[in-house]
Amino acid sequence: MASKSGKEKLIDEEQEVLQAVVLADSWNRRFRPLTTKKPRCLLPICNAPLLDWTFESLALAGVQEVFVVCRSYSELIIQAINSSKWSKPNSGMKISPILTAKETYSAGDAMRDIYTRGLVTSEDFILVHGDLVSNVRIDEVVRVHKERRRKNKDAIMTVVVKEAGVGHRTRSRGDSPIFVVDSDTSECLHYEPAFAYPKKKLAHIPREVLNEHKQVEVRYDLIDCGIDVCSSEVPSLFQDNFDYLDIRRDFVHGVLTSDLLMKNIHIYVEKDGYAARVQDTKSYESVRFTFLSRWTFPLVPTTTTQAANATSTPPARNTSPNRPPPLGTISRSAQISRHTLIGASTSIGDNSRIVASVIGANCVIGSGVVIEDSYVFEGTTVESGCTVRRSIVGSGVVVREGSEVKEGVFGGDGVVVGPGARLREFERLSVPWTRGEGEGSDEDEDSDVEDMETSQGEVDKSTLGADSNAIVWLDKPPEDDDLESPENFLNRRYMRLGASLNVTTMTMPRTPSPSPPKRTTPDSDYDSHTDASVSGRSDLGASLSSGLMADKEFRSEVRQSLERAFAEDHSVDNAAVELKTLRMASNVPLSRVREGVVSAIVEKIPVVEEAAKQRVGRSRRTIGRWGELINRIGGVDAVETVTLLQRMKENYRKTWIVGAQMIHQLDQQSSSEEESEEDDDGDDDKPAGAVSRSAEASDGDDEDDEDD
Repeated sequence: MASKSGKEKLIDEEQEVLQAVVLADSWNRRFRPLTTKKPRCLLPICNAPLLDWTFESLALAGVQEVFVVCRSYSELIIQAINSSKWSKPNSGMKISPILTAKETYSAGDAMRDIYTRGLVTSEDFILVHGDLVSNVRIDEVVRVHKERRRKNKDAIMTVVVKEAGVGHRTRSRGDSPIFVVDSDTSECLHYEPAFAYPKKKLAHIPREVLNEHKQVEVRYDLIDCGIDVCSSEVPSLFQDNFDYLDIRRDFVHGVLTSDLLMKNIHIYVEKDGYAARVQDTKSYESVRFTFLSRWTFPLVPTTTTQAANATSTPPARNTSPNRPPPLGTISRSAQISRHTLIGASTSIGDNSRIVASVIGANCVIGSGVVIEDSYVFEGTTVESGCTVRRSIVGSGVVVREGSEVKEGVFGGDGVVVGPGARLREFERLSVPWTRGEGEGSDEDEDSDVEDMETSQGEVDKSTLGADSNAIVWLDKPPEDDDLESPENFLNRRYMRLGASLNVTTMTMPRTPSPSPPKRTTPDSDYDSHTDASVSGRSDLGASLSSGLMADKEFRSEVRQSLERAFAEDHSVDNAAVELKTLRMASNVPLSRVREGVVSAIVEKIPVVEEAAKQRVGRSRRTIGRWGELINRIGGVDAVETVTLLQRMKENYRKTWIVGAQMIHQLDQQSSSEEESEEDDDGDDDKPAGAVSRSAEASDGDDEDDEDD
């Protein structure tokens, strides 16, 4: 009977539909103003929408049912799905767009909506973002995840990562992960984000991670592929914890640091395949190059229907030097280099040169044009004598004759510049905002464009050309800039195409001034960067002050909690639970709580002018009663205790008199407990108070303690 039920179980697993959830919203503004009229997931990569490549990645894994969760631009996303090959009955995947509520402001909100709707019906599902490009066999990751789940029901998530050096072009140095992993089980023990600004110099690994695991790996050489295999329990955890907003910084970090959930997250290091998210315009450039180099096989520029209409070879040649080229013709004198993709019905004029670029469909490139390392979306016209270098030019843009587009420029859809425009490096342009044009978009993003339009009085537009209709996006930090987020002003600027770590040379508000100095290459100044090179720190001082105020408030709450415990004579267990709950609610490191406990115990021991014997007795009683609380929140460590005591400068004399006694007493208490474990018939649960009283009963040690 047992073998029969096992066979039936295997049959059920084979028949289980493999489901995937695609989060179509990005919840950040890294591609602005390119995303003022469309979502990031519909931006083209090699002339096909990003969302198409995400579907291709899931199809390789044998996914049968896909839920596309979207809030902004939902009508455009539904239209794109209906017009793609995935809407055909024989596509092999059923794709269902899910429109979330207007209150969906984060990935956490989307996960809560998934739980409320009951979308996931299988035991495990794949969670990805709508900007994923991957040829990884995710079905193999699912198999490993399911096998692990049979042995451990608390293994709720497997995160797919890929090894890559710090200088790898696909790696986002603006938002890189630090994983601490158990070497034997691949369990993720600690997660910590690392941003370019503020630059992280140290990783703070909880002491208990090192105490509880024999061998761990600290990995900073991993790309987070944005592919998660999750149990059906994951959405419910978001529902139970409304402070989970970001999947990594909140959910993963929260699960790993929770003393109540007791769930496990593992990583899967992909060795062979390619996987990356187009998280910013730097990774947009990297993924484009990888595509054209065909390192993503079988995902190549001819995979999707739209990209298949593009060509790397001229469809026709224009032999007349005097007429503008008709659609679909390329002049014989035009030079097309390697790693270049040209869309269908695009024409290129005489003596033009296209180098390592992607040109969209139905574009007109005039004579003598130079386009290098750039992306020109569909329907754009670049007239004769223009130069475009390492920039992104949106759909329907017109670059008039003799204009120069320098490195890092973003031109939103419909922008007109020139003739003779001289755009500065890292210029961002869009057309004026009109109500109703962004229907279905995020209202905050609409207001963002409107705010830029109202600030045009500060802008010098003399170099945009007489025919320009563009508004210029000012580069200035917001008043509520959050240094704890990767979306802080300086970090977001670094993640832009062409930016180096020395962002002081990037274009600031466009006022009449000398041109900025020449920047270095993106990678050359990475190792030599120092914090002194960062400009605008005074503008971010308010955010830093806000963080210090939050830390001060947390310390005050810890102090009040301990004062109640002392005054009302709580049990050590109850005091520990209250502190752990406070730590989880405030999302702070364990060291902050430990510091508060040590400080409170030190202050509870009075220092009076009396004999050393009486003073030692007072410290013994206090530490015997409350010293175990330190162990309950992370363990006693003499070195760390000394370090914490050094920071307590309110009463220098008291800190060292009581601190020395405290360390001695804790060490003596620990030794007594070890002896008790060996000699007291296995009485492992002996309370700390009993140890203290037995030590206090012996007065012979007091004379020895006077010198301490």
